[in-house]
Amino acid sequence: TFQAIRETVTDIITVSEVEIVATLRTVWERMKIVIEPSSAVPVAAILKDERFKGKRVGIILTGGNVDLDSLEQLFRS
Repeated sequence: TFQAIRETVTDIITVSEVEIVATLRTVWERMKIVIEPSSAVPVAAILKDERFKGKRVGIILTGGNVDLDSLEQLFRS
């Protein structure tokens, strides 16, 4: 996998934990669905990066691994 990434990937977008938690909240507020933090990473990257504005992007959102008690604590911080 690393070799394929080295040969084909031209850019990487990073997001912070704060941005991930903010995205979890945004998805909940706008769509009323709970997603797991790893699923929020690409959403946060798309919301952050200007090159995606006005474009259609597909992301698969998952939520099966969410501990709702932990999620509640994240939202409070």
